[in-house]
Amino acid sequence: MRGKFITFEGGEGAGKTTLIEEIARQLTQEGRPVLKTREPGGTKLGEQIRTMLLQHTGPVSPYAEFSLFLASRAQHILEVIGPALESGKIVLCDRFNDSSIAYQGAARGLGMEQVGAFCKFISQGLEPELTLYLDLDPRVGLLRAAKDRKQDRIEAETIAFHEKIREAFLAIHKADPRRVCLIDASMPFPKVFEEAMKRIAQHV
Repeated sequence: MRGKFITFEGGEGAGKTTLIEEIARQLTQEGRPVLKTREPGGTKLGEQIRTMLLQHTGPVSPYAEFSLFLASRAQHILEVIGPALESGKIVLCDRFNDSSIAYQGAARGLGMEQVGAFCKFISQGLEPELTLYLDLDPRVGLLRAAKDRKQDRIEAETIAFHEKIREAFLAIHKADPRRVCLIDASMPFPKVFEEAMKRIAQHV
């Protein structure tokens, strides 16, 4: 029996990582097989690419940046996501194609449709059954993120950059509301978790 592919999207500091941890814990307690993973990353190659993307200090071409994200994703699907789904696991993935469309397509100006087409090609048509988009004012999210760690290269972008990301995610949600469920990430975490589990229960 094929597993379920659930992705989590949102701007910086929206709380994706914390939410995934709690959902994985809950599903595991219910006896369901779960795999947590993230992008970029998830594999040895992907984690090396993640470090390059987030910590590089010199200028980076938007096309080079996008290509690196895609390289990580292709390896991720081959080594981790694909096998986990085939074995019947619920895959909880922190970011996937929607992030590329929002960050590189909209905020970097490469074009949402063009980036979406490349993502579809590289992911071989793999799409999540459910995407939970945690919507939050980027100013609030960046303040949250700054409390936990030093800013990485993408977090350090202008507020205008992060506002474009939010606008793009909202457009993605509007275009595909059956797959992309918007959750107000400004709510207290227990409410965010409750809403997320309600959505997941409809799919698993």
